[in-house]
Amino acid sequence: MIIPVILSGGSGTRLWPLSRALYPKQLLSLIGEKTMLQDTVLRLVSTADTGPVYCVCNESHRFLVAEQLHEINTDIGEIILEPQGRNTAPAAAVAAILIAEKYPGATMLILPADHVIFDPAAFGRAVATGKSAAEEGGLVTFGIVPATPETGYGYIRASVERDGKLAAYPVLEFVEKPDKLTAELYLASGEYFWNSGIFLFKAEAYLQELEAHVPEIVTACRESVRKAHKDLDFLRLDVDAFCASPSDSIDYAVMEKTAKAALVPLDAGWNDVGAWSALWDVHERDDAGNVKKGDVMVQDVKNCYIHATSRLVTAVGLDNLIIVETVDAVLVASRESVQDVKTLVEELKRKERDETEIHRRVYRPWGSYETVDFSERFKVKRITVKPGEALSLQKHHHRAEHWIVVKGTALVRVEDKESTLYEDQSTYIPVGAVHRLENAGETPLELIEVQSGSYLGEDDIVRLEDRYGRQ
Repeated sequence: MIIPVILSGGSGTRLWPLSRALYPKQLLSLIGEKTMLQDTVLRLVSTADTGPVYCVCNESHRFLVAEQLHEINTDIGEIILEPQGRNTAPAAAVAAILIAEKYPGATMLILPADHVIFDPAAFGRAVATGKSAAEEGGLVTFGIVPATPETGYGYIRASVERDGKLAAYPVLEFVEKPDKLTAELYLASGEYFWNSGIFLFKAEAYLQELEAHVPEIVTACRESVRKAHKDLDFLRLDVDAFCASPSDSIDYAVMEKTAKAALVPLDAGWNDVGAWSALWDVHERDDAGNVKKGDVMVQDVKNCYIHATSRLVTAVGLDNLIIVETVDAVLVASRESVQDVKTLVEELKRKERDETEIHRRVYRPWGSYETVDFSERFKVKRITVKPGEALSLQKHHHRAEHWIVVKGTALVRVEDKESTLYEDQSTYIPVGAVHRLENAGETPLELIEVQSGSYLGEDDIVRLEDRYGRQ
């Protein structure tokens, strides 16, 4: 049996302003109707004999990950919460420990949550090929058959036969990102492949090799699993034990050191969507070479990617640009400079700009809220609560709130009094009053919240009860 392990801990900073720390690219619908995480799971249909999905993510994404997996009826083995990002080797080790205990002899398929593969059938054939090598104790990686002399990827050299036969070949070496001339030589040789970050191996085989080369990771991960505890849909690893693990990738910790590494060539329309230029590459373009998403109008524009999310975006006389609009930020960059978006985001973080962390719309396990307007002593939010869900029982020390129901039915508790509010009805919550909001209907509840007071920060929430296990 193959147990898929999906690594969903990335932040996707090169796709800012659409991808943000609390809503990264793997949780966005960038290619089709489904999110990248959902597409990764649905792709497994082309892979025979797969078991329940294990997903490793961080604390702040947990409810979004769970909701997206449930939306597509995923058979979930475990959603594992990393207390802190420690790179891919510890994440895979934790999953391997759990899988080896529950499914002895099972093979793990390690998949990043944010890759695009346009030919799932070819992917399924490559996995089936790699499974044979993994069952014999090999540690398999999938090398992307290169189409261009790409300088943004690491490469893997393998002893591949020229007859094009799909098989697992011995890995000769891993090499870092090359310069342009070196990449051209790699492409011409036929021996080098892009490093995909997709792996296949038995859980026990991975742990044995990791124990041989970086035993500290295995020790820390075993302890973090031993002290882990269940929390709703999630498995919470022990914080101190997991954070004691060295931070290392599967490549550096194991694959570059083991004598058991094998490579299966993968030619399946793969793209890691690592920058805005990649989205220009993978989307269908118009006759002028443009990709237009959302409400976009152009004149004399060529070879551009223009993405509008909240308003009309117009462009005149442009060539080779990336333009991305969100409700609170706009990015304009040349297609050749999009890798530098990460540096821009780092500068925004140093300036403590909220635009790197959250969108104007913030998602919660009960629904979402969007800040419509704010000033020093007031804030206006549009709140949406999913049917059957409820906010925590809470109070505020510094602000009062006024709720106006726009759509749906609200069950409201203020101190010891409960009431039902319908469209166009409202209520007032004084400073310090214990209160809760619940959607008592079968359709989404929408309301406007007006806050007023001396301090309006999100940390002025004292939770007294919470069905989602939040502090």
